[in-house]
Amino acid sequence: MKIKSVNLETVCGVTSVLPENEHPEVAFAGKSNVGKSSLINALMNRKSYARMSSQPGKTQTINFYNINDEIYFVDLPGYGYANANVKVKAAWGKMIEKYLQKSPALIAVFLLIDIRHAPGQNDRDMYDWIVKNGYEPIIIATKSDKIKRSQLQKQLKLIRDTLGCRDALIIPFSSETKDGREEVYNLLDDMLDYCRKQDEAAADGEE
Repeated sequence: MKIKSVNLETVCGVTSVLPENEHPEVAFAGKSNVGKSSLINALMNRKSYARMSSQPGKTQTINFYNINDEIYFVDLPGYGYANANVKVKAAWGKMIEKYLQKSPALIAVFLLIDIRHAPGQNDRDMYDWIVKNGYEPIIIATKSDKIKRSQLQKQLKLIRDTLGCRDALIIPFSSETKDGREEVYNLLDDMLDYCRKQDEAAADGEE
């Protein structure tokens, strides 16, 4: 994938109506401080386009980034911030649940996990939640530059064992070095190719 254009097209709050996008959507979910905005910026090849809050847990919107006018990167609110009050946490949960259940354009969900630590309860809950909504999460193990190469396989095994997802795809990723970016790009290209073929088959069936 080559990034030609990026546009923050829609920002949805708790009471907002979800957009009816024509292009496929891929969503990014992760705990506050997992590096989600940094990852999205790295994928968009922009330094600070995705909204980065100075205080974890402050992002309370779902942001839709139109990429190349062919796919949307959907930035979901970060979860698991300890200082967020109960009402705020509940609102985030309802927003994410509504999106996962009601967006017909959503084709994949990336779940970000800090590669340095075992997934916490919030991560395990989110993984199970995504699965229950009909998606097989693609795990992105962020901050891979923060560990030694010799630790990589051990940490990936820890993620698999803790989440109970031994067959899931896990991509180690570093927003600093851009390691893993090409793997994500290739995956997105495959998804877009599949969607195009589905559209062509549907169009042929209507003729």
